[in-house]
Amino acid sequence: GVDARAAFIMKTYVHLVGAVLAFVAIETGLFMSGLAARIVPYMYGRTSWLIVLGAFIAVSWIADRWARSATSKPMQYMGLGLYVVAEAVIFLPLMAIALQYPMYDVLGPAAVTTAIVFGGLTGVVFLTRKDFSFLRGILGVAALAALGVIVCSLLFGFNLGILFSGAMVLLAAGYILYYTSNVLHHYRTDQYVAAALALFSAVALLFWYILRIFLSSRR
Repeated sequence: GVDARAAFIMKTYVHLVGAVLAFVAIETGLFMSGLAARIVPYMYGRTSWLIVLGAFIAVSWIADRWARSATSKPMQYMGLGLYVVAEAVIFLPLMAIALQYPMYDVLGPAAVTTAIVFGGLTGVVFLTRKDFSFLRGILGVAALAALGVIVCSLLFGFNLGILFSGAMVLLAAGYILYYTSNVLHHYRTDQYVAAALALFSAVALLFWYILRIFLSSRR
């Protein structure tokens, strides 16, 4: 029904905002407590980052499975919380670099740009009501190719330039269209936690590479 779908959409975006605020709170707490300064040195280096990347992929898979639990609401929230914490940890090295610049110079503009892009893409889906589920296969292949390039860059020591970051922004935009379309058309109305996790993962990916572009432009 229309009312049930509308309520589901509202709950999804409330949970998405909550996930973003939790991410900001955790990130702030890690840096203000000094834990970030202790963790970040262990994340530098090719081998260390490969381990971190592998652990993040495994945790993301577990979190998504938990968030999709059809029988336990607490398990769904545990999945969303686990994923937010994992994102906060994997962002630490990039945030440590970004915090060397004034907030208005890098982090602020990157966050605003991310919000504008996300809002624009969300508006496209809700205004056109187009079903972007056909993107699933394309996005899956593109994501695997991108992961392969990232792993190769870590193994062989070449840098991923600004063009790769731009391509990843496009990939994140595709995922936002796909997940927003699923929110509008395909998710069950009791899956708002899983839907919020999916949208948060796309927003985090978008923010990561927009932040990298801003950092590259400042260097």
